[in-house]
Amino acid sequence: MQTKKKKKSEFAKLPAGDKVLMLISYTILGLFLVAIILPVIYIILASFVDPVTLQNSGLSFDFSKWTATAYQRVLSNSQIWVGFKNALIYSILFTIISVVVTLLAAYPMSRADFKGKGFFNTIFVITMFFGGGLIPTYLLIANLGMLDTIWALLIPPAFSVWNMIIARTYYMGIPRDLQEAAEIDGATEMVYFFKILLPVCTPIIATISMWQFVGMWNSYFDAMIYLNSASKQPLQLVLRAILIQSQPQPGMVSDMQSTAARAQLAELLKYATIIISSLPLMIMYPFFQKYFDNGIMAGAVKG
Repeated sequence: MQTKKKKKSEFAKLPAGDKVLMLISYTILGLFLVAIILPVIYIILASFVDPVTLQNSGLSFDFSKWTATAYQRVLSNSQIWVGFKNALIYSILFTIISVVVTLLAAYPMSRADFKGKGFFNTIFVITMFFGGGLIPTYLLIANLGMLDTIWALLIPPAFSVWNMIIARTYYMGIPRDLQEAAEIDGATEMVYFFKILLPVCTPIIATISMWQFVGMWNSYFDAMIYLNSASKQPLQLVLRAILIQSQPQPGMVSDMQSTAARAQLAELLKYATIIISSLPLMIMYPFFQKYFDNGIMAGAVKG
């Protein structure tokens, strides 16, 4: 009876040098994965442990010493919800504005017949390395009457040269035959761009959208500089007060009698606020994952 030969795995087929390189690469990636996952696991567990136990003994897997007090206090605080709502609104609006501006700017830059392409490309690249500085930017926003408005957060950073280059590269990777066929059928530039080109650019649109949403969601510096009203502050400013300045909202710890108890609870609140603020990004990422790989590789295919 003839025995079937065992198929070699892809790894077994590699030369010895490639095998060593792959093993080193996987080892480094594994270490990075552990370095990322362990702090996340610690924060999740620490957010449930009783503050006294956490301070005295560290993490405990005795569920009788676990508590949801931190989440109850965080979720019952009105300023957290105001900040959460503001951050969500700012992130969605900023993503829409930024993606629209980026895609429109990238289209002419991808055309070989666009006159002045080299000039505009030089201007765009210069802005990647040189900025006006904080004080001139602040004075400009003040003179435009945008201080203490959401437009101070949405308009100035809306255009990203890097995202424009990525989108332009993606456009250039689309066969020219598609546009020629559209022109034969009588399609105008507007019809071609909105009805033919954009539908095939879903991966790069999703990638840029994710970058911009995450960037605005995590941003706090511009809001700290340009916004004065507490009702307009995004979640990250509230978190900054809790995590960096160790100043939780008064309602979160006001009923605690001793200073030590307040300090212990404030430490626990830090972990709970980190988890709550990260949830939208954790929920959003799986839906963008299938587009993200294709979009991020656009610049590697054609530069």
